[in-house]
Amino acid sequence: LSVLVVTGCHVGLCFTITLLAAMAKLLNPVQKGHTLTAMIVLYVFCGSIAGYVSSRIYKFTDGKAWKLNIFMTAIGLPGCIVALFTVLNVFMSVVGAATAVSILTILFLFFLWVCVSAPLVMVGAFFGLKADKVECPVKTNQIARVVPALPVYVDPKFTVMAGGLLPFGSVCIELAFIMSALWLHQIYYVMGFLLAVLLILTATCAQVSIVLTYLQLCCENHRWWWWSFWNCASAGLYLFAYSIWFLASRLEMVGFLPVIVYLSYMGMISIIFGIFCGS
Repeated sequence: LSVLVVTGCHVGLCFTITLLAAMAKLLNPVQKGHTLTAMIVLYVFCGSIAGYVSSRIYKFTDGKAWKLNIFMTAIGLPGCIVALFTVLNVFMSVVGAATAVSILTILFLFFLWVCVSAPLVMVGAFFGLKADKVECPVKTNQIARVVPALPVYVDPKFTVMAGGLLPFGSVCIELAFIMSALWLHQIYYVMGFLLAVLLILTATCAQVSIVLTYLQLCCENHRWWWWSFWNCASAGLYLFAYSIWFLASRLEMVGFLPVIVYLSYMGMISIIFGIFCGS
């Protein structure tokens, strides 16, 4: 849980700084490559913050395997994304696609991950483990009670599917313009408005999670922490469903490979979006 929460915060921090840099004219949003490069560099150099927060959360929950927590924080999201991207790039290289990335670029990203990001995560985790433990504001019983039967409206399976609707709905209009910029080669440059949408999304996720967690606590469900994450993380499923609709209605892709590339990239984006909303 600490790894997923910190990964979402890490991505959100990098995205926010990138938007602020674009608003300050430090980045040209028309040049998508510069924006993507800035986000990757920011993600690498913000690793110490991720390690610090992850270790604080893990220490608060009385976790013992702190080495595994640091390891998963360092390689969790980058490892999955690099693995998927490498496999996809191999298939693109075999068929001779023009969008295939050279092996030198992949090695350079691997170098940034291993030699810069991972050590920074460990440094941040060192200071996080040395810091004082976050104290619980209320006393809890040492012996866990049996969770009673929950009403339908508080059942975690229902709240997970319903909780992701509001976060997705808060960004669905802006999402249409972003998808058009990504896949229809249109220009998107309203970074200030996109930052406002990001803040609205953050506030929406926080409020939805607080309300649904409060309802579960009122029904004496003391095992709420994972559900508090998935209640909003399910927005990633709605984003992927929207991407399938966008593929069927707006795009005219010919061949099997372009569809696989599109679904792979949108799957990665949906996972990251879901982790951010959950965190």
